[in-house]
Amino acid sequence: MKKARGTKWWLAPLVLPYVALLFPQIYARSTPALFGFPFFYWYQFLWVILASAIMGLVYLKMRLSSSYK
Repeated sequence: MKKARGTKWWLAPLVLPYVALLFPQIYARSTPALFGFPFFYWYQFLWVILASAIMGLVYLKMRLSSSYK
């Protein structure tokens, strides 16, 4: 079975959540607050949502790709 070129690049966005949360000293602060939650908490929670969206998009792209089947 022949693989399509460039298919593996769709896996690259999966490292974004890891890199964004890799260094807590960057986001370990209390301001700016969002709805009373310190930045430290809502930044991490935002990445939970973003990581889910990224994984969903990568899954759909890989599923629709003919080389993944």
